[in-house]
Amino acid sequence: MEKTWKPTTAGVLSIISGAIDIILGTVTVVASHLVIRFVALAGMEWVTELVIAVVMIIGPVLIVLGAVAVVGGIYALKRRVWGLALAGSLCALSGATILGILAIIFVALGKGEFE
Repeated sequence: MEKTWKPTTAGVLSIISGAIDIILGTVTVVASHLVIRFVALAGMEWVTELVIAVVMIIGPVLIVLGAVAVVGGIYALKRRVWGLALAGSLCALSGATILGILAIIFVALGKGEFE
C-alpha cells in the first residue's frame, strides 16, 4: 500500500475547517451574550428571545461540527477509521465550504490507504 498525499491533505483541510467552526461557534455564543445585554438595556425583549433561540442552535452546533471535523482530520492524518475521517470531512463543510469539499474528495480518493 503506497502512501499518497491525499489523506494527509484531507486531514489538514478538515482540521483547519474544524478550527474555523469552533472559533465561529465560540464567537457566536460570546457575541450573542453581549448583544443580549445591550438589547435588554434598550428594552427590546423580543430581540433578546430571538437571539437566545439562534444562539441555542447555531453556536453549539458549530462547535460540535468543528470538533468532529478536527477528530476526523486527525484520523485521516493517521490513515485509520475511514468512516470517521469521511464524517469529519463532511462536518468540515459547515466552516470553510471549499475546504470541506476538497477534504471529502481527498478522503474518498484515498480510501484504499486507510486501515
